[in-house]
Amino acid sequence: MNENEANEARLSGWLAQHGAIVRRLSRVYATDAADRQDLHQEMLIQLWRSLPSYRGQARDSTWIYRVCLNTALTWKRAWQRRQALVVVSANASAAPEAVRASPAEIQEHSQQLEILLDAMRTLPAGECSLLVLALEGVTHREIGEILGMTENHVGVALLRARRKLSALLMETNDEL
Repeated sequence: MNENEANEARLSGWLAQHGAIVRRLSRVYATDAADRQDLHQEMLIQLWRSLPSYRGQARDSTWIYRVCLNTALTWKRAWQRRQALVVVSANASAAPEAVRASPAEIQEHSQQLEILLDAMRTLPAGECSLLVLALEGVTHREIGEILGMTENHVGVALLRARRKLSALLMETNDEL
């Protein structure tokens, strides 16, 4: 098996096991379905391009988070520059799949999720990244490895980011 085939097999295995990471990060950083698809594809391309540099010093999922977060942040900066030149269209939201949920429950869940994501998108990129990783269930140690922070700094920064998010959500709730 040549190196290209080995990398293809490794990436396929990673996507089978950790593909949800890419989908969830795409949803957080992109506001509509077309942008989510574009960002998702960009993350996959960057995973492929950076695969030869993977040394196995971190867990697979940690490395995937790092590559995808860096890609998302770069994509978001470019997206913001593009949007400064164009009128932004209304956001489209996809209803989450729910088992035995009524249409009203699905709609309410979708609305709550969009409110949360909208609030997270207003935070600085670093704070948004911290919150995304925490919501993904990544440990403070792993978040530190992904973002280049100490474990203690992650805890402090997460506390501050959660407080900011909470304040934003309270403001949104007051407006409703």
